[in-house]
Amino acid sequence: MTRKDRNNMKKIDIDDELYQYIASNTQSIGESASTILRRLLNLSDGTNAPVETTTTKTEQETPVVEVQEEIKQELSPQSSTEDTEHAVETVTAPTQVKGNVFNVLNREELAMQKGVVGRFLFILAALYRTHKTDFANVLEIKGRDRVYFATSKEALLESGSSMNPKNITDTEYWVMTNSNTTRKKMMLHEVALCLGYSADEAEKIRDYL
Repeated sequence: MTRKDRNNMKKIDIDDELYQYIASNTQSIGESASTILRRLLNLSDGTNAPVETTTTKTEQETPVVEVQEEIKQELSPQSSTEDTEHAVETVTAPTQVKGNVFNVLNREELAMQKGVVGRFLFILAALYRTHKTDFANVLEIKGRDRVYFATSKEALLESGSSMNPKNITDTEYWVMTNSNTTRKKMMLHEVALCLGYSADEAEKIRDYL
């Protein structure tokens, strides 16, 4: 090492433990601390080392990036397909719900019915089409002195006077219609409940009248 090199060298303060470590790695008498540090850090000179380190790091990381991109490209179509199929199942599931009269009732057709009695019979017919198996439950709906539903006109007439029985279209059931609008709404509400609708849904069905 020349006098010029010695003049250009920088002085740093190190603790005793680090000094002992550097000294323990001395390979020859008179070897300087700078030489020992260069060997420990794998530095041949002060200019090329950072470049070599950066280059080595880049060469090691590049394949990882490429592999990650390939994996992403291979997995993306499959993931997209699975998400699409799951979304389709989620959307189509509600259409398979059994017995929903709201899918049958048409407000335009309802408005074309003649008066309150016409709309009353139309709604009951829609409920029957939706719940043919369970519709017999309506026979349990009764007033204080008379029945509201029966499977024949005669059965209604026998239960009381001024019943004005009407056939529920395309069914074997008959219903008493000699009542005010409020009573008919109450009857629709009870019918909806006995067919399994919630209280809120029953109110919506009642309000169709």
